[in-house]
Amino acid sequence: MSGLDHRLEPEIEVRRFEVINGAMGRRRWTADERARILEETLVPGAVVSAVARRHGLTPQQLFTWRREARKASERVPAFVPAVVLPEPAPGSELPAPPSRPKRRTRERRAAIEVDVAGVRVMIENGASPSTIAAVIGALKAG
Repeated sequence: MSGLDHRLEPEIEVRRFEVINGAMGRRRWTADERARILEETLVPGAVVSAVARRHGLTPQQLFTWRREARKASERVPAFVPAVVLPEPAPGSELPAPPSRPKRRTRERRAAIEVDVAGVRVMIENGASPSTIAAVIGALKAG
């Protein structure tokens, strides 16, 4: 009988067993490894339990990582590309914006102007930081 063959009961034969001792300790995953594994779970059609099994994890651990990543992304401010246009030369005109009814009778220069999917948001000079944060929060929510 080999060292791996043991008989617990006459009718049950154990051919292989694994002893896990505490010498190894917890596995530590780097941020890059976690990100790579999480990306695998976000692929359309990916099965979280299969990804977890492939990397020696439990599905619960992957779901915890996903929840932590989602919470972390909510705390980090999102940036969008900004385009800075040169000031028009005196006497030249700006291209006409799409036709829509004017709401303001006087022309104002905005400090921040955001145009998203045909919706233009202008934040004027002197706007408080809380107003700017509320506008950006509303844009993120929409």
